[in-house]
Amino acid sequence: MLGPILSLPLAPVHGLVGLARVLRDQAEQELYDPATVQRQLEELSAAAAAGELSEEELAEAEQQIIDRLID
Repeated sequence: MLGPILSLPLAPVHGLVGLARVLRDQAEQELYDPATVQRQLEELSAAAAAGELSEEELAEAEQQIIDRLID
């Protein structure tokens, strides 16, 4: 009975840790979502077609996306 009362000052810390976990999970889900990856690759292709990226920059950016998915 005394435990919950004594742990009450730590409640904000527990809430913050829980929030951090939720944010991490959502960020990971978005990072590896196939639709997000597809959109990023399309944006890179469009930028290359518009002359905003060189072939080398395009290849490097695509490789970064692939490496992120593999890890």
